[in-house]
Amino acid sequence: MALYECVLIARQDISAAQAEQLSEQFAQIVRDNGGTIAKSEYWGLKTLTYKIKKNRKGHYTLFNIDAPSAAVVEMERNMGISEDVLRFMTVRVDELDANPSAMMQSRNERGDRGERGDRGPRRFDDRGPRPPRRQENVAAAEGETA
Repeated sequence: MALYECVLIARQDISAAQAEQLSEQFAQIVRDNGGTIAKSEYWGLKTLTYKIKKNRKGHYTLFNIDAPSAAVVEMERNMGISEDVLRFMTVRVDELDANPSAMMQSRNERGDRGERGDRGPRRFDDRGPRPPRRQENVAAAEGETA
């Protein structure tokens, strides 16, 4: 059997529970056709870069699939029919990643960014203190307004 990754975007006006139920429905289609879902991740409601079918946001879900191509074709056919699915994309991969996807990792786990000291002083710290203002310019400006 082949390995696939599939990401689907569901409409914004369905609830998170309905989005989970929708993804379970597509996972069951894969299972009924002889495949398995290795991993399913609900990424949440995210803002779209541009409007899709008058929607500004969408519920994102990722599937890691180990299934024959007929099962994936049937799942994609049902996604195309469903009114709740805005977009989907399925890609064949060489191997499935068992770790959480980049979207599920928290910012702290993505790598130690370090403190400011690791990058050196701030750009403006090397200028030193600001020189005092010249008094004649301040006096002239006050005399013009009076």
